[in-house]
Amino acid sequence: MGSPITAQPKITPKNAAFDFRKYRPFAFAPKLTDRTWPDKVITKAPIWASVDLRDGNQALIDPMTIEQKMRFFKVLVEVGFKEIEIGFPSAAQVEFDFTRKLIEEGHVPEDVTLQVLVQAREHLIKRTFEALKGARRAIIHVYNSTSRVQRDKVYGKTKEEIKQIAIDGATLVQQYAAMYPETEWVFQYSPESFSQTETDFAVEVCEAVCEVWQPQSGQAVILNLPATVEASTPNVFADQVEYFCRHLSCRKDIIISLHTHNDRGCGVAAAELGIMAGADRIEGTLLGNGERTGNMDIMVTAMNLFSQGVDPELDFSNMSEIVQVVSECNNLPLHPRHPYVGELVFTAFSGSHQDAIKKSLDYNEKNTDITDNHWDVAYLPIDPAHIGRSYQDVVRINSQSGKGGVAYILQRNYGFNLPRWMQIDFSRVVQSQAEAAARELQNDEILHTFEQTYLQQSDYELLDYSVNNKAGAVQFSGQVKAHGEVINIEGTGNGPLSSFIDGLAKYTGSDLHIINYAEHAINPHHLNYDESEIDTDRENKTDANAAAYIQLNVDGNVFSGIGTCTSTVSAMLKGALSALAQAPTSTSA
Repeated sequence: MGSPITAQPKITPKNAAFDFRKYRPFAFAPKLTDRTWPDKVITKAPIWASVDLRDGNQALIDPMTIEQKMRFFKVLVEVGFKEIEIGFPSAAQVEFDFTRKLIEEGHVPEDVTLQVLVQAREHLIKRTFEALKGARRAIIHVYNSTSRVQRDKVYGKTKEEIKQIAIDGATLVQQYAAMYPETEWVFQYSPESFSQTETDFAVEVCEAVCEVWQPQSGQAVILNLPATVEASTPNVFADQVEYFCRHLSCRKDIIISLHTHNDRGCGVAAAELGIMAGADRIEGTLLGNGERTGNMDIMVTAMNLFSQGVDPELDFSNMSEIVQVVSECNNLPLHPRHPYVGELVFTAFSGSHQDAIKKSLDYNEKNTDITDNHWDVAYLPIDPAHIGRSYQDVVRINSQSGKGGVAYILQRNYGFNLPRWMQIDFSRVVQSQAEAAARELQNDEILHTFEQTYLQQSDYELLDYSVNNKAGAVQFSGQVKAHGEVINIEGTGNGPLSSFIDGLAKYTGSDLHIINYAEHAINPHHLNYDESEIDTDRENKTDANAAAYIQLNVDGNVFSGIGTCTSTVSAMLKGALSALAQAPTSTSA
């Protein structure tokens, strides 16, 4: 006898007001067991169509004025868009007037095509053609909704009645276009809410539209497939697109376009997979503005191609200015984490991230002979310079930052290439400062702290010196101001630094010896402090300022210091004094 069947527990929501049972799984996925899109790779840019001035505009609290639309239009042209949906001229006088202004005043370049939207209703179609009179080339974009929820609950119509609306609209568009033969017309049809329409029915409706327009006879036709409401995962939308492309009899004669929204946060992904599934064209908006959670973000999609070595055929090199125009015209703020263009997207606060970025950049600079020209830097998908961002945007310092980030700021902005042990020493100082301030530290604050800690110590000051070689030994003789008193330093060693340390040990009575030492040249423009100190070491002058880093053991305790000067020898001596000044017991003997 088998085991008794145990009844499955009834799953109920923890909070009755947050009841997931009110929703059901997506119901319109076509059966596509031999899908091919997962094996495809995007190797060229799609045809781009901006709908900022229509779809984006209708989503604004305060729609754009004609002046704002004109400013936006010019930016879209400069970026490189060849197809721009400028409005819904039959819906509002300002839309009609803007269309006329573009045409009558000659603002449309020869290689740019205007696109306008219109519902499949005769009086609206008539008004739309009036708005476009005199255009060189224009896309008439007609649509009607085909989804089940719209058919059943909004229009109360059968599938045949919905299909007839599409046929009637296509017929009217064709008839009115014939009245304006001076314009090259492109016909575009959208089964609105394609994403929530049975895919075979969407094919059926579009076949009926194409029967009217006859693309196989030479009429330019675009079939646009909107995810008017994003209701499934991107892979399901890709299945819908591939199914549609496979089953449309006149596929080779038309352009398949996509118009994805972002209700599930996957508008870009859906568009990318839709291109892999066979689409030729994408409609979207710059920065993703649109109704509800927005449209597909064309800038992000284009930059995704750019980051893969594919020419996006749109120019975003002047990204900051583009973002400014879009934000001002839309009166919408830009999220600081917006992909590619947000204030913080190239910024690393994490210590490990900062360290990896710095090491990657340093490696590339030092290995130009073995590094190819392709971008390959940890945590940075593209070179910020390509979109007009500086490296100062990359690393910013707060209490989460580590030695690599602080070192990056000092190296890139001020020319100090700190060795690792110096990075560790100074990062502790900066972290304490950031924790005390409880905020991000600005670059000038970091430099000020750096100077105060190492370069502006008042306890010790190098005044004058000479170095001589006698009987195989180096003898140091000089003067140092120590705690306000001028003292003589005499020492012997195997080099200028060791002989100086020997003299300091005699003066302080402490056990002093060097643990680590590093030096490098700094371009003079990096320095913002006075470097006019006396220097008698004329033979060791360099064309650039020198920085020397000293790690000094003082009676068993380790301290770090930095010195700068136009002489490498003077810099290392000052570095030793800087390190000695860190020791709390550094007093005269």
